Amino acid sequence: MRYRIVLALSLFSLSAASQAVSLCQEKEQDILREISYAEKHNNQRRVDGLNKALTEVKANCTDSKLRADHQKKIAEQKEEIAERQQDLTEAQQKGDADKVTKREHKLREAQEELRTLEARDY
Repeated sequence: MRYRIVLALSLFSLSAASQAVSLCQEKEQDILREISYAEKHNNQRRVDGLNKALTEVKANCTDSKLRADHQKKIAEQKEEIAERQQDLTEAQQKGDADKVTKREHKLREAQEELRTLEARDY
């Protein structure tokens, strides 16, 4: 019984350690996956661009830089939402139903993009 518990705990810690991948390694894996997809679809321009991106990631990537860039994107998206909200308010004040509908749609898109960004682990 004791042997099984020790074995289970060691296997659990080993699997947890193998999943502890740095953010830069995760980004490299994403790019490699995209390269594979582009190669399958004979998209050489995309492959070339992704190979360049992979070289840049390997040379310059740090986890702290990725986190900072991600926080910057979130802040920019919040600014965009504020702008979209202001555009919507102006359209509502003018009473143009078509513009109100368009502005509401753009605001929902911006909010969804923010939710996507915030859901990301960095």
